[in-house]
Amino acid sequence: MQIQRLTPDDVEQYRALMLEAYDRHPQAFTSSVTEREKLPLAWWASRLDGELDLLLGAFSEGRLLGIVGLAFELREKARHKATLFGLYVTGGQRNSGVGYRLLQELLVHAGRCEGLRLVQLTVTAGNDAALSLYQRCGFVQFGLEPQAVRVGEDYFDKIHMWREVPVET
Repeated sequence: MQIQRLTPDDVEQYRALMLEAYDRHPQAFTSSVTEREKLPLAWWASRLDGELDLLLGAFSEGRLLGIVGLAFELREKARHKATLFGLYVTGGQRNSGVGYRLLQELLVHAGRCEGLRLVQLTVTAGNDAALSLYQRCGFVQFGLEPQAVRVGEDYFDKIHMWREVPVET
């Protein structure tokens, strides 16, 4: 398995995997499959151009098995923060270490970003597997947002987490 930065050449696999994630785990993502499947391929490709986001993918034999992203803050007073988003590993690869490897590689990349001091994220309360993974990677909870996401008639809380980024010297 190789972990590498996604590029616009990966756009079709990236879109397909994210739509799978939104469909299979609607409570885990703020975006819905309905709203995202309508977006043109150019929108998806723009996320992979490296301007605002860093997206990494885990590949095996050319097939995208998992993804994770890091969104950088553009406002001057908040540029020391970035938000981890969109961690998803396809069903057949769960519990195989792919998510852990993606997170570790993302943190290495974060450590190379000048001025970046912390990474934050949200995880759906009750998603114990994801929460445990984030904790193993050094993230700690700093808050809980009640009713952060509504799926149909159900509401889901989001746990807010963060961790420092080791500064490379």
